[in-house]
Amino acid sequence: MSDNTKEYSIDELSREAGMTVRNVRAYQEKGLLPPPERRGRKGVYGPMHLSRLRIIGQLLERGYTLANIGEMLEAWQKGQDLSQLLGLEAAITSPWSDEPAGYYSIGELLKLFRLSYGPASFRLLDEAVKIGVLQREGRRFRAPSPRLIQTGAELVGMGIPLSELLAVVRSVRAKVEPVTEQLVSLVLPLIDRYGGEDKVPPPEAVPELADLIWRLRPLAKLAINAEVDRAMERAVNKYFGDRLAEILEHLEERERS
Repeated sequence: MSDNTKEYSIDELSREAGMTVRNVRAYQEKGLLPPPERRGRKGVYGPMHLSRLRIIGQLLERGYTLANIGEMLEAWQKGQDLSQLLGLEAAITSPWSDEPAGYYSIGELLKLFRLSYGPASFRLLDEAVKIGVLQREGRRFRAPSPRLIQTGAELVGMGIPLSELLAVVRSVRAKVEPVTEQLVSLVLPLIDRYGGEDKVPPPEAVPELADLIWRLRPLAKLAINAEVDRAMERAVNKYFGDRLAEILEHLEERERS
């Protein structure tokens, strides 16, 4: 489950949600976003605010207007405690990883990946942005997963070209996303059973539905990770098994001679 104790300033909140501070304030003024906790002059936001902003962003992308979103939230609040709705929002929209994002200057990235300053290196960084490994934020880059950046840097240090690593990431994402969508589609009937013909859950079912989604998260990760482990074991044995046998045969021949 996500960290429900994390706190944000309005700048940090807007950055994590991928929105501007101006938009955050506008949603708050329109009643779409609960006010922050006040500590003197400082307004402190939490994970529930972040999940609300994420779901607002998703609804806007689907073509809903702010007025539509306000009406939906108002309808929900008439039937139940707002905290229950926010709990469901958090279950659906919270990040699946608690890894904090990292930030890098272009110089830091060039140094990490042993790249020279020039067009060829910039093309590689553009490719990393295109596939979502990096995100541009002004003059710096945001890395949703710094662990992925550090792992990539270590592999480059071992002699693997960055261009080939990016190609692997692109290929993995193209294959993993359909698999995860299939997995989610298997779960949908479990969620739909909480609703009627319109598949909208009644207010009293919302806490149980949120709990179901939280429980599904680690199970889905375990299923995917188990398959990755199996596939990696098979690939390593396939590609390195023959090499190991050749090395052992060569050593045996040397000893005989």
